[in-house]
Amino acid sequence: MNVSDLRQLELKNIGSWPSPAKAVAIGLVCLLVLAAGWYIDLQDQTTLLAEVEQKELALKQDLESKQAKVVNLDALTAQLEDIKQSFGDMLKRLPNKTEVAGLLVDISQQGLGAGLEFELFKPGNEQPADFYVELPIQIRVTGGYHQFGQFVSGVADLPRIVTQHNIHITSSKSSEGGLVMESTAKTYRYLGDEEDSAGTAAPVNRKRGS
Repeated sequence: MNVSDLRQLELKNIGSWPSPAKAVAIGLVCLLVLAAGWYIDLQDQTTLLAEVEQKELALKQDLESKQAKVVNLDALTAQLEDIKQSFGDMLKRLPNKTEVAGLLVDISQQGLGAGLEFELFKPGNEQPADFYVELPIQIRVTGGYHQFGQFVSGVADLPRIVTQHNIHITSSKSSEGGLVMESTAKTYRYLGDEEDSAGTAAPVNRKRGS
């Protein structure tokens, strides 16, 4: 079978082709089918390989993160204990409900001890937060800069937490050369187990018939 014979072959008459030509055609078709199958399978394997590599990377990162936590576990535990202790110390500095009145007296005594004259000392309504309530106190006193500084410093040194806000100093209209300081002092009362976050007594569950 020569080249001229191959040129005379037509696909529509493939049944009449000589046996060698049929064998070659069948071989080519088999090769194409195998190549197509190999390509499709390779694509699937490539996609699977990429997914496995991504999972491997995620697992490595997770492992590294856990190893870092294990290495720093002692330090993190110590830090947590420090935070708990600091938080406990702060809670101890918050007055309970029975100590608020005494704290108000202590604040006013700091002003009197500094030589200030009170024009206004007005506790406001308690403002509830997460685990404490905030008690604002409107203050207006007359005196001098050094007296104001002594008062603010004395209040800050009280064993209970008291903060000063919105401090405003102006000249006194009633006293020549005098000054007036207006501020809002805030103290914070811890909510005990018997109170809820609204600052009211928590309801007590009673059994029927009791």
